[in-house]
Amino acid sequence: MCCLVVMWSAIPVAMAAQSTGDKQFTTIEWTDLIPAEDLEILQNPPDYISEIEDGSVEDQISSQISSAMGAATDDRYQQALVSTRVKGEMDDALVRIPGFIVPLEFDEKQTITQFFLVPYFGACLHMPPPPPNQIILVDYKEGMQLEALYMPVWVSGKLSTSVTDNAVATSAYSMELMEYKPYAE
Repeated sequence: MCCLVVMWSAIPVAMAAQSTGDKQFTTIEWTDLIPAEDLEILQNPPDYISEIEDGSVEDQISSQISSAMGAATDDRYQQALVSTRVKGEMDDALVRIPGFIVPLEFDEKQTITQFFLVPYFGACLHMPPPPPNQIILVDYKEGMQLEALYMPVWVSGKLSTSVTDNAVATSAYSMELMEYKPYAE
């Protein structure tokens, strides 16, 4: 069986509104960012995905990325894996979402000022990135320090639907960060 599986979130989320000062944030899950058509196809992958043998050439990460990019124009499943389609109702929404940080900009003290928020650890670094509509570009001028990148965080802020291409990955959402804290259930 192929290891190319879209991991929505290894982090449990309880849906609720969180209030911070005068801001009301709606707690969302990563699947809330995916348009229904893309989510349906990703949750019901084509049969050929289960026919790929573990450890085979087709199962290797570089092969998966090349296949996804090459087949994206022909195959609806492959299109969903690289989709920049977003949910319009998420534009300007005040949300709270858990995730993992992939630093993009930081200083000599390791203060992170720009990062991708992703649904699972290692995304964009050690494995293929999630679909762009599962990546949020976050700018935070004040900067943050983390104990470890493998520790999930809650981020709260104003979400925007804007596609950004970066050398690391492409994101379909961005966020004006208002608050972050370590993840705790």
